[in-house]
Amino acid sequence: MRVAVVAGSLSCCLILGQTISIEDYRPKSTLVVPQHPVTKAKFPFVDVHGHPRGMGSPERIDGLVKEMDALNMQTMVNLDGRWGDALKKTIDHMRGRHPDRFVVFCNLDFNGMDDPKWGKRAAAQLEADVAAGASGLKIYKNLGMDVKDSRGRVHVDDPRLDPVMEACARLKIPVLIHTADPALFWQPQDKTNERWLELKEMPGRARSPEKYPPWETIIAEQHRLFRRHPKTNFINAHLGWYGNNLGELGRLMDEMPNMYTEIGAVLAELGRQPRFARQWFIRYQNRVLFGKDTYNQTEYHTYFRVLETADEYFDYYRRRHAFWQMYGLDLPDEVLKKLYYKNALRLIPKLSAKNFPT
Repeated sequence: MRVAVVAGSLSCCLILGQTISIEDYRPKSTLVVPQHPVTKAKFPFVDVHGHPRGMGSPERIDGLVKEMDALNMQTMVNLDGRWGDALKKTIDHMRGRHPDRFVVFCNLDFNGMDDPKWGKRAAAQLEADVAAGASGLKIYKNLGMDVKDSRGRVHVDDPRLDPVMEACARLKIPVLIHTADPALFWQPQDKTNERWLELKEMPGRARSPEKYPPWETIIAEQHRLFRRHPKTNFINAHLGWYGNNLGELGRLMDEMPNMYTEIGAVLAELGRQPRFARQWFIRYQNRVLFGKDTYNQTEYHTYFRVLETADEYFDYYRRRHAFWQMYGLDLPDEVLKKLYYKNALRLIPKLSAKNFPT
């Protein structure tokens, strides 16, 4: 604190010499506008991007189902099924007590890709996993970034994956694929980077050119995979990392009718462009699914509020994703129904339709 004397006056004022960092700056809005918080979705919904953790006991699964009931979540897709015996165990564990509340996707084992028979072996394992109850295939972001064979990085569109993608088309199961990360993870960590705070808090998310190819290279590989397998339905996770450029995402979806998408972990992008995002959802209402990614019961409330209301200037739930405020899209009911459950019922086998409105 320092004291400043005002010239020509006997009065003085106290000037606070406080200095705070951007991490600590949390202004409280004085804006007074109508508020309509939403804690339960307007319609039952399917979360197609689920990673339920710590579900090792029946009691934990029962507790999760109670939380799902409170949210109006009818079904969660567990993307972490693995393969073989591990997959069967997960399916029995998740669906045994609540068969209508969970479906499980299998994954790929990338070990041994140097073997010329790897592709056929992986496709055969996929067929066995689907026969055991898997409803789809989830491909993680390690493909294209960290999966390696004797020659180096395995590309997202590696031809050894073709037998697997062809099997998915034949079995009529979707491929939910997460490729790369937000493009700003590849950019300099300077004052212009919108994800600066996230990279400051989680420096391991920075993608250095010494370790990874450019973002554009990895994403282009994904799109080539989609084009090469037009009979396979792909659910491009996280709006394909084009939530900040919905016009380009729409162009890609126009070009590739087998490409669908979901909104897991990218709600902050939608909530800052409510008018254009609303138009985009209406135009692509048959191609977008609801997803959340990391499970946290209360965080769904922000999703519901952005999607269902016309509220203005309210908080997002995770500051490192967004230093800006949210605005509601006020989506029409028919668009909400498609986003929440109709599109998922059309794409994902073994989803029970009996608890959803027509």
